[in-house]
Amino acid sequence: MITTDFAPGTPCWLDLGAPDVGAAADFYGAVLGWEYEPMEGGEGDEEMEGGMFRKDGKTVAGLGKLTEEGARSAWMIYYTVADADATTEAVERAGGTVRVAPRDLGEWGRMAQYSDPLGGQFAVWQPGKDTGVELVDKAGSLNWTELYTSDAAAAKEFYGSVFGWRFSDMPLPGGGADGTYTLITPAGLPEDRMQGGLMELSKDDLALAGGRPYWHPVFAVDDCDAAVAAATGNGGTVQMGPEDAEGVGRIAVCLDRANADFVLLKPAAQA
Repeated sequence: MITTDFAPGTPCWLDLGAPDVGAAADFYGAVLGWEYEPMEGGEGDEEMEGGMFRKDGKTVAGLGKLTEEGARSAWMIYYTVADADATTEAVERAGGTVRVAPRDLGEWGRMAQYSDPLGGQFAVWQPGKDTGVELVDKAGSLNWTELYTSDAAAAKEFYGSVFGWRFSDMPLPGGGADGTYTLITPAGLPEDRMQGGLMELSKDDLALAGGRPYWHPVFAVDDCDAAVAAATGNGGTVQMGPEDAEGVGRIAVCLDRANADFVLLKPAAQA
């Protein structure tokens, strides 16, 4: 379960890099009921174009113009850390790459972005005035994070070293190269604070990111089938589902108009 107390190593923020900010805002508004609030002074400035997504008046994600040459549109997940500089050193010691060196964003906090040794991209946030999103684990908000990787053992070693995460494996009928799904629990927190999972896939199954691993968000919804219909009706596509996953809920893996991947889940508890 993801919460907003944002203990170290827990997801606290996510944002989408989109080639067309307006189209992305319309898409997620239709699918998840989000309202888009443009950044003050950002309109008309391509480098600054972006803003916040809100649900019921609470911030749930960020949206920005995709400007990195050759980059695919994708969601970036940020994890809370006490010290972004120390985390950067840990990433480098563990064989990761620094994509964006630690930098201050005014009084709001300090951020950095990385790639794991196999190419999976993620980010960290050292909170200042802003600790992260304001709504999680509710319909229309983040309730799980997931990594598709070509080497689960290597991923566990890397992220365990950087964040101190604990891992537990469970059978995954019909999924993953070895039929295993790995659950992620933040360091020092009980198992009911599991925040995500990772799954090993072949490089052919990672074609969306050119064979490299990638993280994606899982968004809770009240009605998975209705949300999928809204996604496809607004230019998105479906990679899997909707289908029922025992003990998990009704789930679908989707792509938005620009092929950024995300998951829709009606948790089993709501069934």
